[in-house]
Amino acid sequence: MHSLRKAPALLAAAALALGAAACSSGHTGAGHAGTGHADTGHAGTGHAGAGRAESGNAGRQAAGRPGAAARPQQAAPQAVRLIGDGSTADTGPQPNQPVFHRLAPGEQPPQFVVFSWDGAGEDSQKLFSHFREVGERYNATMTYFLSGVYMLPGDRKETYAPPEHSRGASDIGFNDRAGITDTLRELRLAWQDGSEIGTHFNGHFCGPNGGVGTWSSSEWTSEIQQAEGFVKNWKTNSGLTSLAPLPFDYGKELVGGRAPCLEGQHNLIPAAKAAGFRYDASSVGGRQVWPSKIDGVWDFPLQDIPVPGRAFETLSMDYNFLANQSVTTQGDPAKRAAWGKQMHDGLAAAFDRAYRGNRAPLFVGDHFESWNGGVYMKAVEDTIKEVCGRPGVRCVSFKQLADWMDVQDPKVLEHLRTLDVGQAPKAGWTTFLGGTPTAAGAPGAGAGSGAGAGVGAGTSAAAPADRISPETR
Repeated sequence: MHSLRKAPALLAAAALALGAAACSSGHTGAGHAGTGHADTGHAGTGHAGAGRAESGNAGRQAAGRPGAAARPQQAAPQAVRLIGDGSTADTGPQPNQPVFHRLAPGEQPPQFVVFSWDGAGEDSQKLFSHFREVGERYNATMTYFLSGVYMLPGDRKETYAPPEHSRGASDIGFNDRAGITDTLRELRLAWQDGSEIGTHFNGHFCGPNGGVGTWSSSEWTSEIQQAEGFVKNWKTNSGLTSLAPLPFDYGKELVGGRAPCLEGQHNLIPAAKAAGFRYDASSVGGRQVWPSKIDGVWDFPLQDIPVPGRAFETLSMDYNFLANQSVTTQGDPAKRAAWGKQMHDGLAAAFDRAYRGNRAPLFVGDHFESWNGGVYMKAVEDTIKEVCGRPGVRCVSFKQLADWMDVQDPKVLEHLRTLDVGQAPKAGWTTFLGGTPTAAGAPGAGAGSGAGAGVGAGTSAAAPADRISPETR
């Protein structure tokens, strides 16, 4: 069976200088540093092993963590109401969801961390199933951005009518029935575990020639409708009618996505809002500050984070570290361990300066890929292990973060946004959120409520422009 993944070509030198290319487009060509060129990782085609028992992870607890009540036990099975051709079903509320409350006066915010995966699918590497199990083990729910064409077999590719391209075109190919079967299994289990199934849309078209950055809002509407439709009609399209349905109504569960290449957000937002999306994760070059909305839709960007040992920051995504290290996906084996450590230490520094500083959510984007021998996968897994069990830390999906943000007093959120990158309240959280707002302290001021120092050792709270002049490679 063919693989959907295509090795990216060498990126332009400008991509290295800016540190802004999120990842490759999955096709040959130079990266677009100015727009934060992104990629899916293009997993979803291989044969996985035997199916697992599809039970939810009942009883995960969040007791003692600020901002949420204990995670409820999984509800008893409810009657299944098939939807449409039976590809999806309404089985009741999603299990294993936290119950959030509004921050009390003087209460320190939780430290949210969102791990997300572009183009999520299960292939022969079995990284979807692996990280889903990692999430179960370390009490981390995640967001899986599914590419809709991963639910469409190649012999039915003409079903897809992409904007600005001929019918049946896709820069990441399509799936086969074995890959669809394996991906369906992981999607069921991930949702039952409490994770989110978002969208990475469909054909992953990038650049100026018909790429998503050139699409109108009406073209984005078509793309959203097709992405949703491929999930809601996989039985009709694949003929795999004997398989169990996905246990959720995707029309209700789909509330956000990340655009290919991080392009086209301006025209995407109106279409996303009309489709009922609550957030968008397509922004490039965000800073580690508290999020705000764009026309009523939460803006959850990839963020500039430290690159230890270098004089610039890069986006919080695995491919960006690769683009600033080896450029190719299979670089010098002798350097791989150091590259993986650099990404791990960058994530750790980004986490530390938020955790000890302004408590802004940390967003991490990833791909189910074994680039440079899998060192980036190890860096992400080690980060999950190290941070998700720490006091006050909540590793959640983007949807769950939106839930928490929507519960909060808008004036409190506005006040949190006055804190800069790595900046802790000068007089502590009790005073800062104590009902009588005071001016934010200087960057690096001491934290209150046991949070520790402001900016973590080895990190930088500099503006993103400081990453434009890296050392010469």
